Amino acid sequence: MTAVPGDGAAPPRETTIIEPPSAADLWPLAAIRKLPHFADLLRTLTLHRLRVRYKQSRLGIAWALIQPLAMMLVFTLMFTVLGRAPGGDVPYALFAYSALVPWVAFAGGLSTASTSLTGHASLLTKVYFPREILPITYVLAALADLGLASLALFALMLWFGVGLSVTALWALPAILLLTAFLAGGSFLLSALQVRYRDVGIGMPVLLQVWMFATPVIYPLDAVRDALPAWLYRLYVLNPMAAVTDTFRRALVLHQPPDPLALASGVLVTAVLLPAGYIYFKAHERTMADSV
Repeated sequence: MTAVPGDGAAPPRETTIIEPPSAADLWPLAAIRKLPHFADLLRTLTLHRLRVRYKQSRLGIAWALIQPLAMMLVFTLMFTVLGRAPGGDVPYALFAYSALVPWVAFAGGLSTASTSLTGHASLLTKVYFPREILPITYVLAALADLGLASLALFALMLWFGVGLSVTALWALPAILLLTAFLAGGSFLLSALQVRYRDVGIGMPVLLQVWMFATPVIYPLDAVRDALPAWLYRLYVLNPMAAVTDTFRRALVLHQPPDPLALASGVLVTAVLLPAGYIYFKAHERTMADSV
């Protein structure tokens, strides 16, 4: 029986054909244009991510504050008991926490985003949507944690009598750099995790070593003074060095960022973000088979 227009027949359903990747599909701008059509899914999954993380815990979103605060207390006790704490005139607790805020958001976001695809295998094999939505939701959840932890930072600043100055505007470029670098790393590592499960296993070790190679508990100035110029230039190729140092300088130390560190971080991120996204899209078609 043929449906006649107007007789109540359902409209034809839209069909999505998944084909092998072409050069046009790998172009980041072409792929990004499709994302606005899935804005509701992105919003729903991001809110779900935040609810599930704290759903059955007694402290709820307070966990977003507890981790950086606990680490701050450990480092403060370590430096004040064992020796002179860095930070100059700024209390070391505030000095350390101001860098832990962006670092903890980055570490938590990268750790969870790297397993975002393998952790949603049933979803990937049942319905089509741009797969990059999954790691993006973890990036957005990490930024929400950053916002919550920043509230505690402002409370500490009030407690210690440290106000804001015009240099606080430099915190915005630091957050943008953090977001872009976290997104690029999430695309790359989540796609690699589908093929090599060692990524998820090695992530805790990587992040632990990475934190001590980043000026979180010590100032970037001390690294610059201690290292030869060529080795310092290699050191600041770590974008998180620019993120943590710029964020701390902007809000707590009232200083402009280190130009070399910030420029190096932006350069590395400008390479990683499109490269990670292209690698992700190149393997998108086969993720459901490998996950």
